[in-house]
Amino acid sequence: MSGRLFIETYGCQMNVADSELMAGVLQREGYASADRPDDADVILVNTCAVREHAEQRVIGRVGELKRHKRPGAVLGVVGCMAQRLGERLLRQAPHVDFVAGPDGYRQLPSLIRRARAGERAAETAFVSTEHYEDILPVRRTAASAWITVQRGCDYRCTFCIVPTTRGPERSRTLADVVREAEQLAASGVTEVTLLGQTVNCYDDGDHDFADLLRAVGAVPGIRRVRFASPHPNDFSDRVVAAMAEVEAVCEHVHLPAQSGSSVVLRRMLRRYTREQYLAVAARLRAAIPGVCLSTDLIVGFPGETDADFAETLSLVREVEFDGAFTFRFSPREGTPATRLPDAVPDAVAAERLELLIAAVRAVSRARNAAVVGTAHEVLVEQLAPRGSQLQARTRHNRVAILDGPASWIGTYRTVRFTGTTGATFSAVPAGVPLAVAGVGA
Repeated sequence: MSGRLFIETYGCQMNVADSELMAGVLQREGYASADRPDDADVILVNTCAVREHAEQRVIGRVGELKRHKRPGAVLGVVGCMAQRLGERLLRQAPHVDFVAGPDGYRQLPSLIRRARAGERAAETAFVSTEHYEDILPVRRTAASAWITVQRGCDYRCTFCIVPTTRGPERSRTLADVVREAEQLAASGVTEVTLLGQTVNCYDDGDHDFADLLRAVGAVPGIRRVRFASPHPNDFSDRVVAAMAEVEAVCEHVHLPAQSGSSVVLRRMLRRYTREQYLAVAARLRAAIPGVCLSTDLIVGFPGETDADFAETLSLVREVEFDGAFTFRFSPREGTPATRLPDAVPDAVAAERLELLIAAVRAVSRARNAAVVGTAHEVLVEQLAPRGSQLQARTRHNRVAILDGPASWIGTYRTVRFTGTTGATFSAVPAGVPLAVAGVGA
């Protein structure tokens, strides 16, 4: 079995890592990558189920992709939405040949063969031991790499579908994670991001997340270690100490808050209060000077009052987040939040979202303006999305756009920030005078 494979990915970093994993599974079967669905023998749509809008977008896109299927080609829907809907998706979308959840990627060759024989199937069983350790992911970038260290989630936040779509929490062994990091370093990768649904809950039975940070940070050749996404409850003293003491660990933490109101947090079953969240943020800032914090925030959760929303706005200003992913509450079938009373009207939630976005932008704009003119080490990641410039990233997760040759991709440079749009920075090599770069006189 061989041919051309096209994968379209929606959702979070875990989905991106899973797409690389699926490409690895099928590369072993002789598949090569296709850049367009029209050229593919197998089309996979890797899906997200966190928000209803994401699912509707995917359903629409799957309908479009059926027009790209060549004779004999198969179309599969994989990932979290496939896990949630299972055989229902096969009934609703007759142009879909098979579905596979996050623990079913090893079965992709079999599902493709069955589809070509005319059998439509769903592979959605949870496999508590599945970590895909023997699969070599096909990574698209040589600059950095994802390492999935934990799958599933045991937290049961009332709004979240993840425990249903990714199953119970389980962690890979520390030795296996270190082995993968060593392989990546040997291939020239210098930055890794450790991934898990609640990554700082990592526990392989003998080692915790602090042990993992120290072990990966000690791998020769690994210069930067990032992680996503942690839970505020699991920053133990050991973890914070490892973050502060391991030189490779970057000075950025994505710290999902979801709300600034203790009342709403209790209804969300987040298991911390506003005050406890603020205490975690303060501990991180005290232990790691200059750390940048980003977050996730939801507005319009059932029962959220104007006073509750005002507490979320004040949390943004008090913590001074460098950035935030902001969302309107999206009820997901099968989650307890769908049964909560006092739904917030759509118009009210939409207005709150606009106000929240404005507050986040104002804080991040002020923080970004304060570092214009300063020098930073960046890892050049790729060509910028638009134009002929390069995109690079600091240890603090600030994105810089600069001029330079493509040969710089995968290398480290020292640059000086010359301006900011609020989301990204313009930059020049540190040796270029600001007047020459067009800044100042």
